Amino acid sequence: MGAFCNEDIAFSSNFNFGSFQDLRSSKHVHDNVHGNIYLGPLFLKFIDTEQFQRLRDLKQLGIAHMVYPGAVHSRFEHSLGVYWLAGAAVHKLKNNQGLEHGIDHFDVQTVKLAGLLHDVGHGPFSHLFEREFLPMVHKGSEWSHEQMSVDMVDHIVDGHHIEIDSEAIKRVKEMILASSKYGTTKRTREKHFLYDIVANGRNGIDVDKFDYIERDSRACGLGCNFQFQRLMETMRVMGDEICYRAKDYLTIHKLFATRADLYRTVYTHAKVKAIELMVVDALLKANNYLEIASHIHDPSQYWKLDDTIIKTIETAPDQELKESRDLILRIRRRDLYQFCNEYAVPKDQLDNFKDVTAQDIVCSQKSGGVALKEEDVAVSNVRIDLTRGKHNPLESINFFKDYASEEKFSIPDDRVSHLLPASYQDMIVRVYSKKPELVGAISEAFENFQLKTYGIKAQVHATPDKKKRRIC
Repeated sequence: MGAFCNEDIAFSSNFNFGSFQDLRSSKHVHDNVHGNIYLGPLFLKFIDTEQFQRLRDLKQLGIAHMVYPGAVHSRFEHSLGVYWLAGAAVHKLKNNQGLEHGIDHFDVQTVKLAGLLHDVGHGPFSHLFEREFLPMVHKGSEWSHEQMSVDMVDHIVDGHHIEIDSEAIKRVKEMILASSKYGTTKRTREKHFLYDIVANGRNGIDVDKFDYIERDSRACGLGCNFQFQRLMETMRVMGDEICYRAKDYLTIHKLFATRADLYRTVYTHAKVKAIELMVVDALLKANNYLEIASHIHDPSQYWKLDDTIIKTIETAPDQELKESRDLILRIRRRDLYQFCNEYAVPKDQLDNFKDVTAQDIVCSQKSGGVALKEEDVAVSNVRIDLTRGKHNPLESINFFKDYASEEKFSIPDDRVSHLLPASYQDMIVRVYSKKPELVGAISEAFENFQLKTYGIKAQVHATPDKKKRRIC
């Protein structure tokens, strides 16, 4: 643990500053969300590597900048932000309850390092690579960016000969995996509350969300009236978990509601999804030739993969990449897959819902007219929830009445405002035409599919006639 000595650093202007000596031994960068972020020597050893610097070439919101021009921020600045907030959170707990819960310098540093490195395993275009592209290449694959982040941490430590206690690295990796399905089985049996700071698998409140909700809202020009500082100032450890004041329950609900709004208006925007579908198709067509997915288990090769893969495809003269290159050119010229229509799955059908496929749409076409093929149709099944599927996220959070209270409790639905939603999950099915001249035929087949599946036409608007009549 000697590598952690004398590396405590200061907070931003929203939190208490460290000592003058702490500042002298650190560097700082100015972040447009948190102000000055101070970086101690140990953390700089990880930051100043090609593997971490690669995060500059991974846009935080994938291809959303093609719809929201300001959304060009990267995983690099987000990682610095999560590092900063993780430090602020663990220091707050240490100052208030450090003696009570045995929070020491080792705990502080591991939490901050986990915040810094939690996204170092992300692939090109962030979640698109993991959730859309890889499942098409490796059916049934359980690859995750969290596990790759853990593998990348080992690769960085070994490759750059970083002197750090092995127990510290073990703890950092456990914290990175804390919200994944592997997290609960691999974590240390003590101080569970520390694992909820960066990636909270217990109830979803963590500094990762604090940072990206604020950062993404700002980059996209959207208002954000959720104030994470209120929660960080008043949180308290009770029974080995972080609890919150009961009167802050609406602030917590606003956290999840703001996240859901970002999913609806930015992350799954209809045009953003259209471009994502095109990028996935381009990557799939280029995969065999460029072997894009061949190194997903090898950190020494994987770190070389980033968003610039699109520029590689676009500028390569190779005939084997022509189909992929043509798709990228269509994106550049705004000749996108055409949105035909969408519908929200009825609430009583959500539990038994199965993803709609292009085959479902093609098989719903009535005889006559142009004969559709599966390769003409693209379907996006969009799930939006408040982090807990169909359940109210407040149910998994414990609260306390005031600081004199030693009792923690949950808040049931009937004690919360009746203005809050009665349902916590949406499932939206969107259909796109890959060829403009087929919009009418695909829209009609989509309507037939709804009638066959639900006995009603579930969409709320008709496809514009001018789209249906469009000819290339």
